[in-house]
Formats: sequence, structure tokens, C-alpha cells
Amino acid sequence: MEPRTEDIPQFGWLNFLSGLGMTGFSILAIHHFFAANYPVAIFQGEFCDFSKHYNCDNFDYSLLSRIDGVPLAYFGLVLGCVVCLGALFQASAWERTNRFLCLLNTIAASGLLLVATLRLEALCLLLTGYWLFSIFSLIVFYKCSSAGKPGGRWKERFTPSPKPLAVIAVITVLGAYGFRAFSHAKEEASINLAVQEYFSLAKVKLPSLISPYWTVRSTARFEDAPIQVIEYSDLICDNSFYTEQQLQELEQDFKGKINVVWQFFPLETKCNPVAGKDKHPGACEAAYLAAYDPAKFQQLHDDFLVHWEEADDPEWRRQLAQRYGVERGLSDAATQDLVHRIIQTGTEYERTSEDHPYGIRSTPTLILNHRMIIGTFTYEQLRAICQRLLHEQQGSPRFMENWPDQPK
Repeated sequence: MEPRTEDIPQFGWLNFLSGLGMTGFSILAIHHFFAANYPVAIFQGEFCDFSKHYNCDNFDYSLLSRIDGVPLAYFGLVLGCVVCLGALFQASAWERTNRFLCLLNTIAASGLLLVATLRLEALCLLLTGYWLFSIFSLIVFYKCSSAGKPGGRWKERFTPSPKPLAVIAVITVLGAYGFRAFSHAKEEASINLAVQEYFSLAKVKLPSLISPYWTVRSTARFEDAPIQVIEYSDLICDNSFYTEQQLQELEQDFKGKINVVWQFFPLETKCNPVAGKDKHPGACEAAYLAAYDPAKFQQLHDDFLVHWEEADDPEWRRQLAQRYGVERGLSDAATQDLVHRIIQTGTEYERTSEDHPYGIRSTPTLILNHRMIIGTFTYEQLRAICQRLLHEQQGSPRFMENWPDQPK
């Protein structure tokens, strides 16, 4: 047995506190992961969404947050519980194993936080909290054990014991398998819920002025396509870019069966009194430039959305306008009048929030076959809704049939 020092009681409580913090933040992160990706209601919001650069939504929507459907926070939960148990039931083999795991965990959490913040340009506060407690746990192990004292044997102290490591590995794999199955079940449930809630919505009319700017055209008349999408959107909005990518996928999956019209709705009070605030400065200019020459609309539309982060820079917009030869869009009265009339169609819909006087109030907002969808949804949800729309219009059979051999 390793000798115990007078620091051990304090070490145990500090270690328990660090493990408890890791466990708590992991539980919150798991809850947010499922709330963000598999909401129990179609219009449910998520917590920990403070602003564009301080939220966990970007992280949980990305592939960085999971491994084959298992949220990375689950592995943090396992380690947090292991650290707490090691603090309560102290044993030399478990302590060495926990030191080793905490070292790996701190390295992994630091790398993940750095990559996620730089790549997604948003700081997830739950991941940050977990990272801080991970560092705290490693410091406790360093300061309150002979491994961090003069003469301490780092290699020996941080070499895990095979038996505890094997036990932890088996428990982790079994739990991960359960989380994977649970995630897949939640995904199926969220798809079915989205379809169910979509068809429970009251139908709304099409806008009095349907924009002449189409991003997908399958038929000459908008109403002739089985799938009809009016997209109220903003050219320098990140969520609009996300939805546009989904609509492009829908175009491929439902080729020749879908029409998508771009209904200008820049979230800037300069040209859009419905917006209520200047959420995207420069969005009005972007709309004028894109609308000026219909032949160049699709190219400008794509360029703006791909570069939505740079598009709020007046100099970037000036150079883009020169490249496409649409500078006159900023002063052309006919172009601006058309954009304003398209924007005003947003006032034709009944309010959908107590905070806003009109139904069209944010981007993206889709009117999909006369039903309004506000916000962003997974591609699988949108695809399932479109498939159901086709089934209903084409009268496709919707039943299962099977004839198993009967026992004799």
C-alpha cells in the first residue's frame, strides 16, 4: 500500500468536488445535446443560447459533439463519476488510474474546446465549464499527491492499473451502446413528431406578391409543383445559409417536383420596418444588389450566403457589386421598390409571437405547401415532411405487407 499523508482528507474532498463539477456540466451538456437535436416540440428552444458567439447550439449541431450518435458529454459523465467514486473509496490502483484518465481528459477537453471555438466561432459555456473542472481535477492530483512533489515518480504515479481501467472501459462501452440506441430512437421520434406537427398546422395563404426570384424551378407556374416553398430569408444570415443548403439537398432528392421562391426579408430596419431591429446591418444593400439583375440573382444569392460573415462589411459588398456589375442596384428606384413590396408581404400574416405584430418576423421562415415553418430543422425532418406531401398528392399506398411462413 502507498503511504498516506495528512493531505489525503483534503485531497479526497477536493477531488470529489472536481468530479462533481465534471459530472454536473456533463449532465447539462447531455440534456442540451438532446434538446437541441431532438426537441420534444417543434418550436421548443434550447437553453445556453445567449448570443451568436456564446452558445452551445453551434457545437451540438456539429459533428464535433458526437461519435456515431453518442454525445461526447457522456464520456465526461463517466469520468466525473469515476473521479467522485475514487475520492470516496480511496485505493492506490484507482487513484493511479484516475490520474491517468484525468490527464488524458484535460488534454482532450482542451483540444476540443480550442477546435470547436475556432472552427464554429462560438464559445460553448457548458464545454468551458467542464474544461475548467477538468483542469481543477488535474491540479488536485498534481498538488495533493507525491507525484507532484519533489522526488515524485511521474511515470509510476500516472501509470494506470489494468484491472480498474478494464472495468471502466467495459462500463463505458456498454453505456455508449445504450446512448447510441437511444439517440437513434430519439432521431426517429423527432422526425415523426415534425411530420405530425407540420400537418397539424393551419394552412396559410400564399403572399399577394410572389417574388420573381426563384432558387429552384421545376415548373413554369409556382403552384404546379407538388412541393412549393416560399422562403422568407436574409442574404447575410447564418441560419438562412443553413436552410439554403437543406433546400439544395431537397432539390436533388425531389428533382422536378419542387419549386423554391426567395422572398426577400432582410433583418434591417433601413428597408424592413417589420424587422424591428438591425440584426444584420447591410442586409438591405445585399437585397438591392441581388435583385438588380435577375439574370445574376442566383450567382449573387450563392455568393452572399457562402460569405455571410464577410457580407456585413461595406467594402466587401462594394467589391462584390463591382465584380458582378450591379452597383446601380443601390440607387435604382425600381429595384428598391420591388424589394420593399416583397418585404411588405410579411405583414399579410397573423402574428406568431406576442413580441411581434406580424407572422413573418425572422429568417428563415418557410411557407411549405401553405403551412408556415419558422426557424431551422434537420434535413431528415424536412425530407420526411416532403415525402409525406408527395404520398398524399400521388395517392401512394401507405401500408406494410408481409407473409411469413406459418408453422406446420
